[in-house]
Amino acid sequence: MFKNKQLGFIGGGAMAEALIRGIIKANLVQPRQITVNDIATSRLEYLSNSLAVNVNTSSISVAEKSDIIFLCVKPHVIPSALKTIASVVSASQIVVSIAAGICIETLENYLPNAAIIRVMPNTPIAVSEGMSAIALGHKATAETGELISTIFSSSGRSIIVDEYAMNAVTGLSGSGPGYGFVIIDALADAGVRVGLPRQSAITLAAQTLLGAAKMVLETGEHPAKLRDMVTSPGGTTIAGIHILEQQGVRAALIDAVIAATNRSIEMGKTNG
Repeated sequence: MFKNKQLGFIGGGAMAEALIRGIIKANLVQPRQITVNDIATSRLEYLSNSLAVNVNTSSISVAEKSDIIFLCVKPHVIPSALKTIASVVSASQIVVSIAAGICIETLENYLPNAAIIRVMPNTPIAVSEGMSAIALGHKATAETGELISTIFSSSGRSIIVDEYAMNAVTGLSGSGPGYGFVIIDALADAGVRVGLPRQSAITLAAQTLLGAAKMVLETGEHPAKLRDMVTSPGGTTIAGIHILEQQGVRAALIDAVIAATNRSIEMGKTNG
């Protein structure tokens, strides 16, 4: 699928590094098929030494020689990055943007010939457990979507969605790790409150949520059904769930996703 394909990364930050590591670990391409561009030469030296990938200080050169171009720069840098590479991007290339809030229309205005794909990954791609939502531009085919889905699935899981869903994706999975960290921290505090050492409490809380998430993904069962399986009549779990419902934890999480989604919509209007 990726034989002889050249992958170019414009921006060599943490998300780009995590994605490259996943690609190499999954043996999708060899390190020599990847070239990274970044304004920080120290960052390029690090990526070259640690991942054995090619590096280049010229984004034009990287774009010109790549079959798939990944835009991994901050949203406010996207316009200048697109202007720089626009003259060398052709119809035979795929351009993938992970810049939050930058819509496909904006990308296609700068690069009218290329197949554009917009992706919303989240930070757990750093540990190969990311969740990425993929939206296809007008010139991107289903085959192109499968190709990019394979790449992002090397660092976790991916789904293909219509672009209108991207703000909701941002509010749920994009911001979701932050909610998870708050929950883990709160559970760890609770563990300390009932007598557990801090580190033990953190480990217990984090692994418990990891295990619960894995059960949902691997069994395919509805979370409510799995909850019922561990909720014995008159037992400890139902006592705890009663308090969660009483304190509005479910409603608070719903409100958090709505607030983050609305903020994503606002940012999208600003960034284009």
